[in-house]
Amino acid sequence: MWQSQAVADTVLVLGGGGREHALVRALARSASHPHIVVAPGNAGIARDARTVAIDAGDPAAVVALARDVAADLVVVGPEAPLVAGVADALRDEGFRVFGPGAAGARLEGSKAFAKEVMAAAGVPTAASRVVTTVAEGLAAVDHFGLPVAVKADGLAAGKGVVVAQTRDEARDALAACLDDRAFGDAGAVVVVEEGLTGREVSLIAICSGQTVARLPAARDYKPIGDGNTGPNTGGMGSVSPVPDIPDDVADDLVDAIHRPMLAELARRGIDFRGALYAGLMMTPAGARVIEFNVRFGDPETQVLLPRLTGDAVALLGAAADGTLADGPVDVNDGAAVAVVLAAHGYPASPRSGDEITGLDEAAADGADVYHAGTAADGDRIVTSGGRVLAVSALGTSIADARARAYAAAAHIRFDGRHQRNDIAEGLDT
Repeated sequence: MWQSQAVADTVLVLGGGGREHALVRALARSASHPHIVVAPGNAGIARDARTVAIDAGDPAAVVALARDVAADLVVVGPEAPLVAGVADALRDEGFRVFGPGAAGARLEGSKAFAKEVMAAAGVPTAASRVVTTVAEGLAAVDHFGLPVAVKADGLAAGKGVVVAQTRDEARDALAACLDDRAFGDAGAVVVVEEGLTGREVSLIAICSGQTVARLPAARDYKPIGDGNTGPNTGGMGSVSPVPDIPDDVADDLVDAIHRPMLAELARRGIDFRGALYAGLMMTPAGARVIEFNVRFGDPETQVLLPRLTGDAVALLGAAADGTLADGPVDVNDGAAVAVVLAAHGYPASPRSGDEITGLDEAAADGADVYHAGTAADGDRIVTSGGRVLAVSALGTSIADARARAYAAAAHIRFDGRHQRNDIAEGLDT
C-alpha cells in the first residue's frame, strides 16, 4: 500500500473541463512541483500538463494508466467516474485517491438517496416526494403548490432539473423523464420538491472521514441571461467570497450540514474522502440544501482554487490519506470572479468548431483562462462544448476582481460567443 505523504512526484487528474483545468493550475503551484498527467484533458489543459486520451469513467483503463505513470495521487474531477466506482478500483490497487467511492458518490448519483441520508442526518432541505409515474408526480405538484422543482434522480449532465412555474411545465418535465426517457435510466425515478426562495450559495468542504476543511463560500450564476433570465445552464460565472456568507456563517453551515452528513455516512460504513459540495438556498426560514455534489463545483472551483494560499497537493493528499486537519482552508484576503464564455446556441444546442482567438492576450492581462469546451484543430483552438472558457481574475475586492475578469475576457473572440455581463454585479467586500 502507498504510504501517507505530503508530496507527490506524479499526480493523475481525471476529467477534461474547466474544473479540472483549475485543479491542474493549483496542483502545479505545489512546492513539490509534481509531474501532472490528465485524462482526457482538453486543448487548454494540454498546454499545462501531459494529457492521455482514455475514458475517465472506465475503472480498468484508469487503473492501468495510474500504474503506467506511477501516480502518487489521483484526483477525480467529474461525478460520473466517481459514481462508476473509479475511486474504489484505484484504492483496491493501493493508490491514494481524492474522491469518494461509489457508495459515497450516491449522494450525487441519486437524489432520492441524498434525501434519505439528509432525513436520517437531520439536515434541512426542501420537502419532497419520490415518484415513478406522471400521475404520482402531478399529485406531488398539487400537494406542494407552485413553483416546484422536478429532478431526474440520476446523473443527467446538469440537464435533469426543471423549476416549473406552472402545472403544465411540471407535467412536461415529468413526462420527459418518466415517459419519454429523455435522460435514460437517470430519469426513471423523479424527485419532486417544494419550491424555495432566497439567495443561492455554494459551500464546498474538503472531507476525510468526519474531518472537514471548509473552503470559503462561493456563488455561481446559472441562468443564461443577465438578471437571471432564460434557461438554466451549468453556470455562467462565479464569485468568492460571498458578502452575505462570511466565515462565521459558513462555519455554522458546515456544522449544520456537512458534519451531520459525514456522520450519517460513517454510520453506514462509508468513509468519504473528497470534496462535498452543498448547494444551498438561504430562505427566510434558514438554509436549505438544494443538492449535494461529491466533487468540486464548476465554475466555483475557478474562483476558489486561485484564492488558495496553501499547497494543493498536500491538502488533497491529506484528505486521501486521512491526515486532513479540521478547520478552514487558508485563502487570501482578496476576491476572485470568473466569467464564462459560452458557445453559440448554448445551452440547447451548442455549436462546435468555431476558432478562438485572444487567449494569450487575456492571459497577459493578468487573468487565468480555464478551458472547458475546447479542442485543438491543427494550430488552432476551437470550441467543442457549451461552456467554452472561464476567465478568472483575482482582485483586492470583488469590484476589482470583476473589472479585471471582464477586461481580460474582452480580448477573447469566437463566432457566437456569449457571456453574462452581470456576474458579481453590485457585490462589494
